[in-house]
Amino acid sequence: MLFYNRSKNRATRRFHLKKKLSAAIALALIACLLIVILMFEGVIRPNPSHTRYPVRGVDVSSYQGDIDWHMLEAQGISFAFIKATEGSGMIDPCFQQNFYRAGETSIRIGAYHFLSYDSPGSTQAENFIAAVPKTPGMLPPVIDVEFYGEYISNHPDKDHVSEILDDILFLLTKHYGLKPIIYVTRTSYSLYIKDTFDDYDLWIRDVYLHPFTVSGTNWTFWQYSDQGRLEGYEGVEAYIDLNVFNGTLEDFNNYAQI
Repeated sequence: MLFYNRSKNRATRRFHLKKKLSAAIALALIACLLIVILMFEGVIRPNPSHTRYPVRGVDVSSYQGDIDWHMLEAQGISFAFIKATEGSGMIDPCFQQNFYRAGETSIRIGAYHFLSYDSPGSTQAENFIAAVPKTPGMLPPVIDVEFYGEYISNHPDKDHVSEILDDILFLLTKHYGLKPIIYVTRTSYSLYIKDTFDDYDLWIRDVYLHPFTVSGTNWTFWQYSDQGRLEGYEGVEAYIDLNVFNGTLEDFNNYAQI
């Protein structure tokens, strides 16, 4: 009888232990699910440490409208990527105004091109070169590789994208004397850039996680928020994209200087 009672007690303890463990696992799963929901709803967003990432920047287009660049400068903005062109024929209507006004501040500026999958890389390079002047101290040109229209659900073939990228990257490097930066999402990086264009600096868009935890690769710029709010712009878009540079201020000042 004593042996039976001891066995029964052990079984009871094991039962309660398993029950507590199951409850703990369930609570952990619920907490993880809640965090994921809050992230995708925009309640929880990355907030990179100013100590680790002291160099902060923005990227803008005509959606931010009229920009007071001196006001952005006063809020600690050290760099800005300004939309210049898209495809083979489109020029952002605010590019020239933004490029020259930003150039009157200490903000280091660069221009970006939104890649089209519907025209050759050579004509897209011509469009960008015609719009963006060579400027001392400018950041390298950026090729923005993401998805639009039908390509959001029907991604283009990798060989097709590689052919376009090969041409535009070569021509921009030749003209500006700077190797372009490639802007990627998690999906465009894994589909087109990884193991093919690894010798180019990356600007990674990830508004949910630290980019290194996703890509497993080095990166130079990180767009960590598409819902930033700063003073100094008036446009149809209430938000402004926020970015950091992966390095110190000294690293940034020496970055891509020719």
